Amino acid sequence: MNILLLGSGGRECAIAWKLSQSPQCSQLFIAPGNAGTSAYGTNIAMSILDFEAIKTFCLDNKIDILFPGGEDSLVAGIYDFFKSEADLKHIIVAGPSKEGAQLEGSKAFSKKFMHRHGIPTAAYQEFDESNFEEGLAYLEQHTTPIVLKADGLAAGKGVVITSDVAEAKEVFTSMIKESQFGDAGKKVVVEQFLTGLEVSVFGLTDGDNFVILPEAKDYKRIGEGDQGPNTGGMGAVSPVPFANDSFMQKVLERIVKPTVEGLKKESIIYQGIIFFGLIEVGGEPYVIEYNCRMGDPETEVVMPRLENDLVDLILKMNDKKLNEVTVKHNPKAACTVMLVSEGYPGDYAKGKVMTGLENVTESILFHAGTASKGTDIVSNGGRVIAVTSYGKDLKDALAKSYESITHIDFEGKNFRRDIGFEFI
Repeated sequence: MNILLLGSGGRECAIAWKLSQSPQCSQLFIAPGNAGTSAYGTNIAMSILDFEAIKTFCLDNKIDILFPGGEDSLVAGIYDFFKSEADLKHIIVAGPSKEGAQLEGSKAFSKKFMHRHGIPTAAYQEFDESNFEEGLAYLEQHTTPIVLKADGLAAGKGVVITSDVAEAKEVFTSMIKESQFGDAGKKVVVEQFLTGLEVSVFGLTDGDNFVILPEAKDYKRIGEGDQGPNTGGMGAVSPVPFANDSFMQKVLERIVKPTVEGLKKESIIYQGIIFFGLIEVGGEPYVIEYNCRMGDPETEVVMPRLENDLVDLILKMNDKKLNEVTVKHNPKAACTVMLVSEGYPGDYAKGKVMTGLENVTESILFHAGTASKGTDIVSNGGRVIAVTSYGKDLKDALAKSYESITHIDFEGKNFRRDIGFEFI
């Protein structure tokens, strides 16, 4: 089968790595890809939001499966675009409809969905320009910490948590009045703060049935001990020790099943990944957020622990036969540590030459923000490369990743030295 994967990050590199292992994968194309994805397929210089260019490419190259790696093209409606075109509708799109993608595309939509279907989540209120003053008054009496979320997509940076009411009002004002996050922040969700450990759970649904992929925990803060501003993710571990059979049974019964059933009940077309961003509070799971795609850098540990053929899973999804599938998890632990550019998540330089990649033998390197420049591989983003290792346990896997990092160098290289700290 010919497959087109959309995206250019570490997530897409890990998905490309997995797809390329399938005997059912004839040709793999990645648009636009990065310096690492070219090892698994052919990079195509094409925008993930240029649907007409994607259409032409799919027809010219007899694409059988379109796999949108990230949320942008899904929220923009690529599934609907393909299914509305007579010459494209035979192509399998591994992702939900535009309406389904609103689980991620709108915090307010997802919150209302959870409340309709009795899915446990933090209490919240939503505000925009029309009730701005009411929002300021609400913040005045809100318990701290206060969680403020831009309603729309904000590249993983639209969430602010603060214990300072004055700061909360300032952020609230900058989101709505000063367009801090553009259109994404025109509506703001103010949410109850929940204290606990987070876990990412990934379901694949065909609209009727679902399977659960290996779980993971990621680390968003830039600094050790979860300090400093949020990033796109500094590392991840899998399995997650507290996500035991008892906890996961609660997740299935209280969250996953009601979500899939709720989508079906509301006639929302959803065939693809549902990412459940969860928090464990006193042994009970709550939904922090939904995403309509795999997480990053969680994918860089989930794909190595997924023993099933990913292409086969997609085909079973398309045939609505996921009830026939048993997902197999590699019993080994997998951990990833992200190397990032100096200054990230603020301003950072690109084009730094990377050396020593060929000396890494104990880990898998999933490129994120990299590019090829002549014979060199250079940094091309804030998050540059994910160093993933297997181990008999989390401690062993992390030790291998940190040892591999000593072989890699580029100017301004930065990383967290305490990934998995609460479990080691």
